[in-house]
Formats: sequence, C-alpha cells, structure tokens
Amino acid sequence: MTRRKKILVENARTELNQLKARVAGTKNHEDAKFEAAKEVGVPLKKGYNGKMTAKQAGKIGGYLGGSMVKTLVKMARENLNKTSD
Repeated sequence: MTRRKKILVENARTELNQLKARVAGTKNHEDAKFEAAKEVGVPLKKGYNGKMTAKQAGKIGGYLGGSMVKTLVKMARENLNKTSD
C-alpha cells in the first residue's frame, strides 16, 4: 500500500500547518516536529539526523499525525452535532 505525501486539496496546506502547530503546542508548524520529538523522548536536532532509526522517526510522525487525526475527528463530530440540532 503506497502512501500519498501530497495533500488532495492544496489550498488546505495553510490550515493543516496551523493545525500541526496547534496540536504540538508551538507557534510555528516547522517547530512542531521538535516539540513532538521532545514529548516522545526522541533526540531530534536541527540539521542532519541520519543516525535516527526508523522507529524513532515513526514515533515523531505517529505522535503528530495521530494527534492531528484525533483533533480533526473531534472537530467533525462537533460540526455534525451543530448541524443536527
């Protein structure tokens, strides 16, 4: 199964970046991965991280991605509740 790195709606990139920053608790979406790495205990530094294992990288991506999905599902549920009233 292949995964897409390209988002389907390119205009949503800004909002997705804002969500990533909000989920990580940062002001800048580019700092989100460093905050996520700190949360899961992975030593991530700016620049080259070639000695990082796939497991460590997966922890960072899984934490960010999972948190973003949870937030999106919560937002969708709230939106459905508003429209069904």
